[in-house]
Amino acid sequence: MTPHDAVILAGGAARRLGGADKPAVRVGGRTLLDRVVGACPDAARVVVVGPRRPTGRRVVWAREEPPGGGPLAALAAGLREVTAPLTLVLAADLPFLTPAGLARLLDVPSGADVVLPRDAGGRDQPLSAVYRTESLRRELALLATEYGTLAGLPLKLLLPGLSPHHVVATDDNGGVDCDTWADIVTARTRIRDDMSVLDEWLAAVKADLGIDIDVDIKALLDAARDAAHNVARPAAPLTTFLVGYAVAQQGISPAEAAARISALAEQWAAEADGAGAAP
Repeated sequence: MTPHDAVILAGGAARRLGGADKPAVRVGGRTLLDRVVGACPDAARVVVVGPRRPTGRRVVWAREEPPGGGPLAALAAGLREVTAPLTLVLAADLPFLTPAGLARLLDVPSGADVVLPRDAGGRDQPLSAVYRTESLRRELALLATEYGTLAGLPLKLLLPGLSPHHVVATDDNGGVDCDTWADIVTARTRIRDDMSVLDEWLAAVKADLGIDIDVDIKALLDAARDAAHNVARPAAPLTTFLVGYAVAQQGISPAEAAARISALAEQWAAEADGAGAAP
């Protein structure tokens, strides 16, 4: 993985949401900000520019000058905390980002300053892109010199001085954002209807409980099914609770614990089948 930091812009006014604190809006049980932060597990440092809010992962906080001074001022504030050669720049309203989607942006070709997703309508997505850090600093410095300030300048001024490598904007690299309440409702509905609903639910539970552990969904569901079928239906939720407790206390993997419980449930059923047999 190419060394990189992430800068997340979370200080906008969200006028199209009636001034709501958009990064704190929940989609799939997690705040939009936490969803974006969680999509950057390999970033050496995650810098969030905006008012401080609770986050599931430790981040570095920065603030643009003046507060509410716009995306270029926010970028400059975030870059002051960046040390990696590449900077992943993200808006805080991208609900479907994934680590795999963002990893595909990190292969910056020689001669390119930025890997820039472009949507089907031909619109570039500069707030879901990977920049060479020094190139980004250079352009921001030039704009600050030319205009006397970065505050209030439109984001579109950033790109003309950079050599882009375009890629297709997809949901998992920032092709979908949430600007309006209708967008929020659509994202919430999509997550509940999507085939990955269990992944989304487990991510929300882990974030709420402050834990970070890989969960083998199939293994746990198989163990719960075996307990329900071979023992009794109420055994399923109680068994999964005990699997989690054992994982935390004994340090074994969830998959190993689930496999052992499935085997135990089968033994239980075998004993029941032969309960009336002569010893």
